[in-house]
Amino acid sequence: MPGLHIRKGDEVVVLSGNERGARGKILSVDREKLRAIVERVALRKRHVRRTQDNPKGGVVEKESSLHISNLMLVCPRCGKPTRAGRKVENGQSRRVCKKCNEVVAS
Repeated sequence: MPGLHIRKGDEVVVLSGNERGARGKILSVDREKLRAIVERVALRKRHVRRTQDNPKGGVVEKESSLHISNLMLVCPRCGKPTRAGRKVENGQSRRVCKKCNEVVAS
């Protein structure tokens, strides 16, 4: 499977859907389903039963996943949404910001 344009810990902006324009940090990426969970974006309410771990139960807000095609990487240097290019340095493939040509740290 080829490398994805986003990884855990990256800041992204949502391109389409109800959450369009929202920015957040990626908490996890599911490589098989091509989906990612973004911090404080796409919140859904879930009714939780009382357990020993959660004695009150009730309604809990939890992030749901978004397809990675709806997410765009935000360059940490220039702060703008950008496409991620690839550059090979010392035998390693690095992600590069297409706007400022800076290596995106991972």
